[in-house]
Amino acid sequence: MGSTLFRTKNVEQSIKDTEEPEHALKKSLSALDLTVFGVGVIIGTGIFVLTGAAARNSAGPAVALSFVVAGVVCGLAALCYAEFASTVPVAGSAYTFSYASLGEFPAWIIGWDLVLELALGTAVVAVGWSGYIHSLLDNAGWHLPAYLSGRDGAHGFGFDILAAALVLVLTAILVVGMKLSARVTSVVVAIKVAVVLVVIIAGAFFIHSGNYSPFIPPKEAVPAGGNLKAPLIQLMFGWAPSNFGVMGIFTAASVVFFAFIGFDVVATAAEETRNPQRDVPRGIMGSLIMCTLLYVAVAVVVTGMQKYRELSVDAPLADAFKATGHPWFAGLISFGAAVGLTTVCMILLLGQSRVFFAMSRDGLLPRFFSHTHPRFRTPYRPTILLGVVIAIVAGFTSLSELAELVNIGTLFAFIVVAISVVILRNTRPDLERSFRTPWVPVLPVLSVLASLWLMLNLPAETWLRFAVWMVIGFGVYFLYGRSHSRLAQAERTPADAP
Repeated sequence: MGSTLFRTKNVEQSIKDTEEPEHALKKSLSALDLTVFGVGVIIGTGIFVLTGAAARNSAGPAVALSFVVAGVVCGLAALCYAEFASTVPVAGSAYTFSYASLGEFPAWIIGWDLVLELALGTAVVAVGWSGYIHSLLDNAGWHLPAYLSGRDGAHGFGFDILAAALVLVLTAILVVGMKLSARVTSVVVAIKVAVVLVVIIAGAFFIHSGNYSPFIPPKEAVPAGGNLKAPLIQLMFGWAPSNFGVMGIFTAASVVFFAFIGFDVVATAAEETRNPQRDVPRGIMGSLIMCTLLYVAVAVVVTGMQKYRELSVDAPLADAFKATGHPWFAGLISFGAAVGLTTVCMILLLGQSRVFFAMSRDGLLPRFFSHTHPRFRTPYRPTILLGVVIAIVAGFTSLSELAELVNIGTLFAFIVVAISVVILRNTRPDLERSFRTPWVPVLPVLSVLASLWLMLNLPAETWLRFAVWMVIGFGVYFLYGRSHSRLAQAERTPADAP
């Protein structure tokens, strides 16, 4: 049984599977398309929403350093992703990489993890988008009924029709084709980057240096008794949960890390890229560097415009301009946030469907979902299924408190990819690598340690939820995936042959 759990799918076979007509995806993306996708998914919830909460509750003005920490952790992982994506240009991202190096069961674990990460991420962003649209409608004097906004607390029922509608519309766009998705994303990304630059440039005129003092607020103790919302590392070592201080920078980094999730989605589109060996590394690194610089600049400006304790948790950028007496800028920012979250939602949904498609093509999920559309050459079946499910979840559920669960899933994937790079370097040194992660194994080890550190700064209850999801995944694998995978069928064929 142990040998079947760790059977690997070699790189050559993974690439060969992508050439089967019924499973082949259309290659239409360039390095620019991938960079736009990366920027499109990274700039969103973090820059428009999480900055205020992280500054008020954990880091103060030093939240800018938290963005740097999170960006460095992502950068270390990005170098590992870039090597894998250029060596194994197959849909599935970390799932495919781990299948080629660690084996089938670890690949299933990471694939199951990515399903959780991307599905919840899409739903969370859709609900956030709906909130901004409701705000804009309210300002214009238009009000949807409470039971259609997910805010009908009086009757205990509500369906967020805007969040659900967004997911369904984006699902239709993804079914039609990647090139159309890229064009839509290009337009939207241009709008929201322009809005972000307006925040940075215009906000710089309203900075008051006194708002930066203290830059790292002093440590403040909070009640500790059995508090599962405290970072796991504090509970492990018996520290009293606290806000601020130097540790607050890392706690905030584990929160704003959500702002960076999605750059790895670029790797899931490797199979649909015209020259993946060259363009995927450029897309990953280019989008990550660009967004990190913008994030740090926004954090510096916003915490300079308004005292960190007064920052809004729901809309910190817009409310900072309101506080300075410039509501027109606030309206523009709200519009940019709504536009920006649209692309985040679409690209997370894209990554979700590609991971599901890759797992189905390998037989770990029903093969029914591994056929591409005869005209559009997109994985339309998993895209439609997941789009409908996520639309329902986004419509009925408020998921903002689950952002940490998305973070832990992403960080877990980073750890697996870093380990996989080291293993594949040793087991398959002959593979052609157009991009090579520098300083192996030192850099991958640093990536593992940095990701683990941020994971330990997440609440203990997040770890419990993650463990429950993993246990469910184990059951699905042993009841279905282990016996239906392509590798399992290939092992049985010689014995069953006449």
